[in-house]
Amino acid sequence: MRFIRPRRPLPARHDASPARTVRRWAALPVAGLAIALALTGCTRVETTSPDTVRQEAGKTGKGDFGSVDCREAKCIALTFDAGPSKNTARLLDVLKDKQVPATFFLLGKNHVERYPDMVKRMVAEGHEVASHTWSHKILTEIDPKEIREELSRPDDAIERITGRRPTLMRPPQGRTNDTVQGIAREMGLSEVLWSVTAKDYETNDPDVITKRVLDQADRDGIILLHDVVPGPDAKGYRGTLRAVPGIIDALKQRGFTFVTVPQLLAPGTPQPGTVYRP
Repeated sequence: MRFIRPRRPLPARHDASPARTVRRWAALPVAGLAIALALTGCTRVETTSPDTVRQEAGKTGKGDFGSVDCREAKCIALTFDAGPSKNTARLLDVLKDKQVPATFFLLGKNHVERYPDMVKRMVAEGHEVASHTWSHKILTEIDPKEIREELSRPDDAIERITGRRPTLMRPPQGRTNDTVQGIAREMGLSEVLWSVTAKDYETNDPDVITKRVLDQADRDGIILLHDVVPGPDAKGYRGTLRAVPGIIDALKQRGFTFVTVPQLLAPGTPQPGTVYRP
């Protein structure tokens, strides 16, 4: 198979630096139109786009569209990492007011356990609840036993609270490899990366966050933001909640329809062990 360099860059890692450049290669359009990622220090991992999932599902797919068919609509998915937090209630208020569903990738330790009512509310209001691991360990840097613990503990906690076990997870910093992918497959989990990042961890300016999202937004995009209450020494996160209403309004004006990640894939369904990225 021949590979060519894609025009769209891989989502930046949260600790990206010149010495840790992530390189991506896109395969020519053959079965699945998969994208191959060459991650520094990791084996090559293929990713699959939402459009590929929908095409392969055809007319026989059983994925739940909800009220939107992303084969026809100009869809985009809003996702939030690292909650729930003290800000979650206000964030959910905004999403409810704007009638926007989101996908929440939750941390277990000090988050899901501390704010179980927020997790219940997410499900009750139509959002997708997924995992961001138990304690945000970098999965490519720990052994398989620890990987399984990082993935199983938040899912156990979320299932106890909601009665539903997550089927999606986002690896911290987007870092994955064959080992992580294999364990995710065993555990019934799909991995979800992103195509739009505001890097809200490095700024408190809601206008900067909004501009970064709008500059990158495209059909089938997956937006990465954070539901975080920052510590006193944090460089960012304070502007995210203030930016969300303007991001939603601007993208709606551009004709986007907001959906959860599973809706973005419908009529396809997330497959365990697959890594999804637009």
